[in-house]
Amino acid sequence: MSLSQLTCQVKRQLDPQLFQGSQCMVVHRIASYSGAQLGQEMKAIIQRVIKASVTVDNETVGSIGRGLCVLVGISHHDTEKEMEYIVRKILNIRLFSDESDKRWMKSVMDMGYEVLCISQFTLEARLKGNKPDFSDAMAPGAAQLFYNQFLEALKTQYKPDKIQDGKFAAYMQVHIQNDGPVTIPLEIKPKREDGDKGNKKKEASSPNAKPGATNKES
Repeated sequence: MSLSQLTCQVKRQLDPQLFQGSQCMVVHRIASYSGAQLGQEMKAIIQRVIKASVTVDNETVGSIGRGLCVLVGISHHDTEKEMEYIVRKILNIRLFSDESDKRWMKSVMDMGYEVLCISQFTLEARLKGNKPDFSDAMAPGAAQLFYNQFLEALKTQYKPDKIQDGKFAAYMQVHIQNDGPVTIPLEIKPKREDGDKGNKKKEASSPNAKPGATNKES
């Protein structure tokens, strides 16, 4: 299943009447845009670790040595675009030193290290007073499909045996030996709509721009 197909499947589960047939990809694009406007998107907490493990009912279900432990929060607005971005950043972020001990030079793939992923819907929490509200998180059934595809994307772009995870929707004990500590919060920021302002800024900074000059259509 492709990422686009997964996105449609997820959206249909959220609203079967809205996301139907050939309309799915069109509505998917609209939903992606709306999500960006609200700023409620996939989040990840990336930690450089010496070792990390996940235990469920006193049984270790996932463990790694040196590498990255990634806590992942999935919003109900998320699409393949957010997934691809997070996957790319996890695998390419340079949190490790090179052979000459120069810091921030190597990625987890460069080093051949492992990645432990843990689904954590609480990253999508908003506070209402002193109580956390999780309404921004994707519904459990859809989130599990989305998360599984996220893991498959990591395995495809790296190596399957280098990707470990916990147990989705289970009560877990997570043991993390953070190295540094190094902890990087990763969140996709909504893009600005006012692209014209960016263009005007570029024009103003151009060495050939004249004071007060404007572009006029002929």
